[in-house]
Amino acid sequence: EISPHVLGYIFEKYINQKSFGAYYTRPEITAYLCERTIHKLILEKINATSSAGAGRKHAFETIEELLMNLDARLCRELLDILPKISLLDPACGSGAFLVSAMNTLIKVYGAITGKIEYLSDAYLTAWLQTARAEHRSLSYYIKKKIIAENLFGVDIMEEATEIARLRLFLALVSAAQSVDQLEPLPNIDFNILHGNSLIGFLHVNEEVYDQRQVQLNLFQKRFQEVVDEKNRQIQAYKSTSQYTKDLRALRDTIQDQREEAMANLNELLLDEFKQLGIKYEQATWDISKNADGRSVKRAVTVADIAGLQPFHWGYEFDQVMNQRGGFDVIITNPPWEILKPQAKEFFALHSKLVSKNKMRIEDFETERTKLLRDAEIRAAWLDYQSTIPYQSAYFRAAPAYRNQSATVNGKKTGTDINLYKLFTEQCYNLLREGGQCGIVIPSGIYTDLGAKQLREMLFTRAEVTGLFCFENRQTIFENVDSRFKFVALTYEKGGQTATFPAAFMRQDAGELERFPKKGALTISIDLIRRLSPDSLSVMEFKSEMDVAIAQKMLKNPLLGEKQRGTWNLVLTREFDMTNDSNLFKTEAEPDRLSLYEGKMIHQFTHQWGKPRYWVNEKEGRTALLKRKADIGQQLDYQFYRLGYRGIGRTTDQRALIATVLPAYIFAGNSLIVSRRIDPGDGNYELVDDSQMLFVTSIMNSYIADYFIGQKISANLNMFYIYQLPVPRLTKQDFVFTMIVQRTARLVCTTPEFKALWESIFPASTWLPGLAAIETADRAKVRAELDGLIAHLYGLTEEEFQHILGTFPLVEENVKEAALETYRYINRPLRIAHIF
Repeated sequence: EISPHVLGYIFEKYINQKSFGAYYTRPEITAYLCERTIHKLILEKINATSSAGAGRKHAFETIEELLMNLDARLCRELLDILPKISLLDPACGSGAFLVSAMNTLIKVYGAITGKIEYLSDAYLTAWLQTARAEHRSLSYYIKKKIIAENLFGVDIMEEATEIARLRLFLALVSAAQSVDQLEPLPNIDFNILHGNSLIGFLHVNEEVYDQRQVQLNLFQKRFQEVVDEKNRQIQAYKSTSQYTKDLRALRDTIQDQREEAMANLNELLLDEFKQLGIKYEQATWDISKNADGRSVKRAVTVADIAGLQPFHWGYEFDQVMNQRGGFDVIITNPPWEILKPQAKEFFALHSKLVSKNKMRIEDFETERTKLLRDAEIRAAWLDYQSTIPYQSAYFRAAPAYRNQSATVNGKKTGTDINLYKLFTEQCYNLLREGGQCGIVIPSGIYTDLGAKQLREMLFTRAEVTGLFCFENRQTIFENVDSRFKFVALTYEKGGQTATFPAAFMRQDAGELERFPKKGALTISIDLIRRLSPDSLSVMEFKSEMDVAIAQKMLKNPLLGEKQRGTWNLVLTREFDMTNDSNLFKTEAEPDRLSLYEGKMIHQFTHQWGKPRYWVNEKEGRTALLKRKADIGQQLDYQFYRLGYRGIGRTTDQRALIATVLPAYIFAGNSLIVSRRIDPGDGNYELVDDSQMLFVTSIMNSYIADYFIGQKISANLNMFYIYQLPVPRLTKQDFVFTMIVQRTARLVCTTPEFKALWESIFPASTWLPGLAAIETADRAKVRAELDGLIAHLYGLTEEEFQHILGTFPLVEENVKEAALETYRYINRPLRIAHIF
C-alpha cells in the first residue's frame, strides 16, 4: 500500500535533485498545470467540433460547464477526442506529472461514464457495456487506456524511467478493489523512454538518412520503412495481454532495431556537430603545477555523440512528431541547473566531508587537493569536465536553440547555459501548433536579461495563459533557498499574447486552485514593452494600484532613453574583481588609490565600509586606457561620480543604493558608476554636478526602489537602471534645485566634497556644520526628498502610502516622516515657498 506520491518523493529527494537540480513537485502544482493545459485543450476541441454543426448558442468556458451539460453528442465527441490526446513530460523524473495528468483525464472519463447511464443512446450504451463485459473493473480499464494511449515521458536517468513506469503501475493497481479485478499491466516500455531530451533530431531528414544507409551499408531499408516496421512491432507488443517468452523476444527485437537506428542517427548528428564547427575539449592535468591544465581540442567522434545520450524524437515518437506535428500537451518541471562543472557535487561522491552544505571554501580546496592525488579520482574529474564544453557549444550554435540569447544595446546576453531555459525552448519546439504547455521554472524567465529572447518568443509566437510566481518561504521545494522564486507558466503555441493573468510573490501552493479566477492581475504586453523596451522584463505587480503607478511613472522618459535638448546619463563598470585582480594591492601607499566596492557605500554616503584593495594609479590608468597612449588626459576617476551597488535584493531593507563617490578613487565591478553624459552627437561630456546629485536622489528614493524591486531578483544590472523612469529636470526647474540642494547636504559630509558643495552653493564655503551629519538631521532631509520626489511623479497620497507599505523592514516613523512631508508639499500653493 505504498503511495505513488511517496515513491516519487523518495526518488527525487535523494537521487535526482543532487545530480540534476530536479526537485519533487507538490501535487497542488502538478494538478494545476495539468488541469490548466488539458482542460483548455479539451474545451478548444469540443468548441471547434460543436461550432461545426451542433447548433449550440455559445462555447463552453470551463470544464465544469462542459461536464454539467453533457449530452449524447458531447459524450461521443469526447470519446473520440480523449484517446487521441498526446501528453508529454520531457523531464519526467519519477512520473509526478504523468500520474497527475492521468488523474485529470480520469475525471473527464468518469463524468462521461456516469452520464451514459441516463442517456438513451445506443452507441454509448454499447460502448459502456463492452467495456464492462471485457474488463472486471471499469476504473482499471480507463486508467490502463490512458496510460497506454495518452502518456509519454523521457528522462536522462534510466532509473527515473523505471520508477515512472512503476509509479504508473501502482496508480493503476490501486484502481482494483479486489484481486480478481486485476488485469495484466499495459506494455509501456516504449512510451516512457530514457535519453537526453535536449539533444537529438525532432524531425529526421529522410533523404540524408537514406543516403547514410547506403554509404555505411548498415541496412538498405528507407527511413520510413524502418519507422513503420518499428511502429507495427510496438503496436503488437502493446496489444499482447500476456507476458510470455515470445513477448520478451519481440521487445528484444524492437530494442535491437532501435539501437541500430540510433547508431545511424548519431552519425547524422555527428555531421551536424561538425557543420557547426564544434570541437571536443579534453581537460588535462598539469603535473608541474599539480593543477588543471589547458584543455586540448580535437574532433568530435560518434562515441562522444553517443555519450550525450541523444533522444531522436522523430524516430522514437514518429506518429506524434511527424503525423500530428507535435504533442498536444507538455507538462514538466525541468532541471534548473547551469550547465557547467559542479565541483562540490562531483567531489561529494568521493568524500563525506564535501557533502556539508556550509563547507568553507578554504576547507573545500584543501579536501579537493587531497582527493586529486588519487589517480582514478583525477581521471574521473578530467573526464567529467570534458563532457561540458562541447555540449555548451552545441546549445549556443544549434538552430533549435536560437532564442537562448539576445543582443541588447549591441551586447550579447545569456552567456550561461541554463537547463531551464533550454527546456523552455525545447518544449515549444515539441508542441504542435495550438498545443498547450505547463512548466515550472525559475522566475528568471520573466526578469533576467538572459531570458529576454525567450520572452520575445512567448509574447510574439505563443499565447501566455497564466504566470503564477511563488516565493519559497513555505518550503514548497525542499533544499531550495527560502528567497528563491519560481513560476508556474502556461501557454499555447501559436498566435501572440496581448494580455495574460499573473500573480507574484505568492507563498501558498493552495492559491493555485483559485488562479486565475481570483488573485490574478491582467498584464498587457504593451505595458511591458513600455516599461522594459530593452529587456522585456515583467514587473512583479501585486495589485491594480501597482499597474496604475507604473503607468503614471511612464509619463517620464526612461533613464536610458536618449533625449534631445537635455542630459543623458551613461553607466559603466571600471575594474573586474576577477579579471583585473592582478592590479589589486592589499596595502595603501602614496601612489595607490582606493578601490571602492559596492558594499563600501550606502544611500548618500561613501563611508559604509573600508577598502580592501588599492590600485597603483599609473597601472590603473594604463588598464583603463587599454591601448591608448597616456598623455595626461583626464579620466572619469579624477572626478566626482555617481555610483550604485550592482547587487540588491528585494528581501533586503533597501535594494537600490546609490551615492556620489569622491574623486581619485577606482571602482570594482560591484559598483556601477557614471560621470559622463551623451549629448547625442557621439562626443561624451562630463555630467553636471547638479544633474549627478539629482539622479542620485531619484535612485535613493522609495519610489525608484519600489519600481526597480518589481523587476529584479538579485543583480541590479545597468539595463534595469536604464529602464527607470526619471524626469529630465534642469536648473530652470524650481523643484530640481530643491532636490539638488538637499542631496548635497546628505552627500557632502567630508572635506573630499568641498568642491562639490561649492558648485551647488557658490556663496557658501563648505563647513562641517552646514552638511546633514547628525542622524536626526539626515532623516529630516531624506524625508523632505522623498516627499518632493513623490510630488514630482504626480502620485496621490494613497499611491505614495501604498509604495511606502512595500518596505516592511523600514521603521514606520521614517515612512511616516516622508508621508507628512508629501502632505505638506501638496497643500494649496505650498510648493512655491516650501521650507
